[in-house]
Amino acid sequence: MKAKLILEDGSIFEGEAFGYLNDSVGEVVFNTGMTGYEEILTDPSYYGQIVTMTYPLIGNYGINLNDMESSSPKVKGFIVRENSNISSNFRSELELEDYLRLKKIIGISGIDTRSLTKLLRNKGTMKGIITVKDLNFNMVKDELNSFSNVDAVCQVTTKKPYCIDGKGKHIAVMDFGVKTSILENFTRRGFKITVFPATTSALDVLKVNPDLIFISNGPGDPSDLKNEIQNIKELALKKTTVGICLGHQLLALAFGGTTAKLKFGHRGCNHPVKNLKNNRVFITSQNHGYYVNRLPEDMEVTHISLNDGSVEGMKHKNLPIYSIQFHPEGSPGPEDNNYIFDEFAKYAL
Repeated sequence: MKAKLILEDGSIFEGEAFGYLNDSVGEVVFNTGMTGYEEILTDPSYYGQIVTMTYPLIGNYGINLNDMESSSPKVKGFIVRENSNISSNFRSELELEDYLRLKKIIGISGIDTRSLTKLLRNKGTMKGIITVKDLNFNMVKDELNSFSNVDAVCQVTTKKPYCIDGKGKHIAVMDFGVKTSILENFTRRGFKITVFPATTSALDVLKVNPDLIFISNGPGDPSDLKNEIQNIKELALKKTTVGICLGHQLLALAFGGTTAKLKFGHRGCNHPVKNLKNNRVFITSQNHGYYVNRLPEDMEVTHISLNDGSVEGMKHKNLPIYSIQFHPEGSPGPEDNNYIFDEFAKYAL
């Protein structure tokens, strides 16, 4: 079936629909990874977004349910150059198209993803709609303008607290859209884990007397989360606190820093980051549209992006607070950045 991608600047790309054949609106972004489409589809940080894969062949190793980062896809749509209908992987359980159809996610294939990526890179991230109807820009303009992702965290956070058994230190995870692989990294290090909804008050979190507070990744603009930022500040002033991605940004805001939106974001598994402490460069996995553009007065930079010089890590000069912008659980190296979780664990001692 024919489909169109219509962007808010009026650009139209025509292709073939696959997956669930129903129109969807979202923020159109691109990811430069050659692999990892299963993890991308189910990463809660992508909630509200239509993801473009720059690598041209997607679906060639099928879908393996053990690799999911959450219980269901969180993207609004999926854009690929070529959707492979035949997968080759001994772990594959079903085809990409069958999975998207089952989970009610629309995809579009056969468009020039290089041209689309160049457009997004030059003009910045834009709202867009994937439609199977014969529509033009004027017909969807109001729908695009009205799209909002301000409630993204509320849509992906756990609805109630839950525990994961462990024999080690107790970590309280503030779930703004936490990935499964992050929880698995803490589990492998023996942590007892209590996962809390993002809106949980600092008082309720402190009742379990955790050894460490973790502020998770998640979708959306961190500056929208005013109450949560205040809760995080209360927690971090009383307990050792660490964070990843959105958690990093929220910690910066909690202590007086500021954040801003990147033109087209950092999304992929090939981003070079320099650790200023040991002067080493690591290839990292990243997925964020916002960044810390002004550090709090009492924080110091620990990591920087070698692509654009943006802050990729910080720690407090006096308090046990440490956060990272990139995703160490993403393992693009394949496990070069696992040391971050070891450092987090040391903070709990």
